[in-house]
Amino acid sequence: MDRRQFIVGAAALAGMPEVVAAGQSGRADKLNIALIGVWGRAFAFYDVLATENVVAVCDVYEDRFADALKRFPQAKTYIDWRKCLDHKGLDAVVICTPDHHHALIANWALNRNLHVYCEKPLAISVEEARVVRANWLRKKGKLATQVGMQRHAYPNFNRVRELIRDGAVGDLRSACAWGNRQIRRPAYPAAQGQPPAGLHWDLWLGAAPDHPYSPSYLEGGPGMNCLSWNMYWDFGAGQIGDMGSHTMDLLWNAVDAKLPTSAQAKGEKFNPDVTPVECESHFDHPANSWRGPIDVSWYQGGAMPESPSSWLDLRRIDHGAMFEGTRGYLISDFGGRIILPLGDSADMSYYKPRVKEAILPNLGDFTKQWLDACRNPSLKTACDFEYSGNMIEQLLLGLVAYRAGAKLTYDGATGAVTGSPEAAQLLKRTYRKGWTING
Repeated sequence: MDRRQFIVGAAALAGMPEVVAAGQSGRADKLNIALIGVWGRAFAFYDVLATENVVAVCDVYEDRFADALKRFPQAKTYIDWRKCLDHKGLDAVVICTPDHHHALIANWALNRNLHVYCEKPLAISVEEARVVRANWLRKKGKLATQVGMQRHAYPNFNRVRELIRDGAVGDLRSACAWGNRQIRRPAYPAAQGQPPAGLHWDLWLGAAPDHPYSPSYLEGGPGMNCLSWNMYWDFGAGQIGDMGSHTMDLLWNAVDAKLPTSAQAKGEKFNPDVTPVECESHFDHPANSWRGPIDVSWYQGGAMPESPSSWLDLRRIDHGAMFEGTRGYLISDFGGRIILPLGDSADMSYYKPRVKEAILPNLGDFTKQWLDACRNPSLKTACDFEYSGNMIEQLLLGLVAYRAGAKLTYDGATGAVTGSPEAAQLLKRTYRKGWTING
């Protein structure tokens, strides 16, 4: 029996569900985990991972190790995630690096048959999303994955899904989400000084093109430092990789979409250094087993959908979603929702609330859901690499349409676009020499 089989067997405990063993201290089925990126978002994992064996920690800035080693004193330290992934006896990896590393680390980890929790976004190019998703689908049922859209655990996500599925707005016709964050930058930061001792700038850049060091990339406190670099094309996807992922998740969870058949977008003037602040993108999605075809839209940075009523100001909702049906609208933020029936026939007699026994159960702890699935990969996670990969692929395709300035026809099966000769080249990133997504 190898170690992986032992973990599954120990978790089963005389035929009991594996989730029974999860979260118990001193148990025999602890996971050997590598934490890659130990600062910022990583702090949110310190407590939950303390119940496991964190055997390796990795960061390109050695000064960050002090906090991590206080919590995980037995962990071996690495500055290069490629070497960390080959740490002997690993079961799983948690990825909390800057966005431009996410897809590469996730894919390398899958190639080593490791369970993966990756902070959002899963990818910053369409090609990356497709590569990582396809790799995981070949291993589905054997490896557990989760993308860090932890707001998905809010009960309101289930309530919105129930209302849409049960016809509270009639037949669904369209859905949109928006975010009003507006952080503007003119260009990549200019070179300024030398990296501080212990910061391995070349490894911070990773597969991205070469850029000179600037201390502005390291500004911001834990959890907010991403706002110092994620708006630049080489390091992120702007708002769609940030709060856009959380907000579109609210919509995505309710509409059961996969990949769009078309994409078009418009926004502020294109900046070759910086992703747009104000932008809107629109996608056509085919029918599925319970609804007809729908339009899905994303608005950001001041661009907003039209309100269904003159007395309803959608701008009061910084990050929200709206669903349009034949009988009215559902409008939601992360924590609450309203139904707005419209028309003389919208008397709500067509809507039958669920009985208590049919209410969707709360998800519970988002990270522990993944840890449970690591022990029993037949358990489903809410934001696995298929669900999350499809969602971010759609949003990234919107950025391609924005850059191409054309409506694109999209073949989700092959990843081919038509409608712009330029668009095909924009689906992928060019990596620096020596870096690959398939290591």
